[in-house]
Amino acid sequence: MAEKFSLKDHLFNAETVGVLGGHFEDAGVFKAAPFVADVLAEMPPLELKARIHLIADVLVRYLPADFSSAADAIMAALPPPLDPTLTDDDFGHFIYAPLGVYVENHGLEEHLDQSLDLLEAVTQRFSMEFSIRTALNQRQEPVLERMREWVSHDNYHVRRLVSEGTRPRLPWGANIGLTTDDRLPLLDRLYADPTRFVTRSVANHLNDITKSEPETVIDRLSDWQKAGAQDAKELDWMRRHALRGLIKAGHSGAMIHLGYRPDAPVKVIEMSLTPNLVARGASAELNVTLLAEEDVPLIVDYVVDFVKANGKTAPKVFKIKMLNAKAGKPVMLKKKHVFKDNATTFTLYPGPHQLHLQVNGRVIATTRFELT
Repeated sequence: MAEKFSLKDHLFNAETVGVLGGHFEDAGVFKAAPFVADVLAEMPPLELKARIHLIADVLVRYLPADFSSAADAIMAALPPPLDPTLTDDDFGHFIYAPLGVYVENHGLEEHLDQSLDLLEAVTQRFSMEFSIRTALNQRQEPVLERMREWVSHDNYHVRRLVSEGTRPRLPWGANIGLTTDDRLPLLDRLYADPTRFVTRSVANHLNDITKSEPETVIDRLSDWQKAGAQDAKELDWMRRHALRGLIKAGHSGAMIHLGYRPDAPVKVIEMSLTPNLVARGASAELNVTLLAEEDVPLIVDYVVDFVKANGKTAPKVFKIKMLNAKAGKPVMLKKKHVFKDNATTFTLYPGPHQLHLQVNGRVIATTRFELT
């Protein structure tokens, strides 16, 4: 039987810790072997995040006690920056994450400028989006002031740090006390970036904001369209990506912004789920035939009202297709749905369920089925 993949062991092991130690040895800061031995002596039982903090703690034993001297040592030991010719999907190497934690724990309070200099350098090797949030929570205004400079940085990893580090709902990131008014001026400087790594972060950032202020996001995207600073094709991608949560929820304003009429003249000619008595763990096929009265772009989704343990229901939206319907020409769609049982994040319960067909955010047909 194949051994189960372990992310923590893949990212933090004797080889990767040796790489980090080797950088410091090459820079003449300390010998790698005892550092690696100290880390490995405590690391095996620890989970991923705890391993990052362990390495940061062990670094304290080997770096100069004075933070300024330690920061100089770290700067001297850094490997070359990530490839500046790339424009996307170059996240760097997790083994440098402990350097950000070291800065969080020892530099921010009394050595903020030097700490930010160091985070600016390290993020060009591995994103410091989590560490910069700690800095924002401790010293918000001076950190924001530095970020206003970073939006024009010549390295796109530093520019991305501004967007990713200030996101309202960064996965696994600490909450930060910024308002939308704090964030949007930064995004105004970043949305026209030439790299997808930055524009994806901006779009994800806007998607976060839509959870609480959807109209603000739609208005800002409209302003960016009018400004014409970003390539039209790239901005179209950003708009769709930024509004994906609203589109899935059927938000009419988002639909209209992207050119999808909520009142699109579409009829359901046929809709069936086969079988309509479905065992948990089994699959069913949804068949739909639509007829549009005029040429019109469509986003076709379906919504399942899943029964919960308390008997109430919770809707979950699934994608079918985006298409351009032609007047009077039937559109036939099929979608296989697997009712996965015993999922780690979602539990299925037996009983009568409803499935709704949603077109451009509007429910236009419903069918019922039984889950056993």
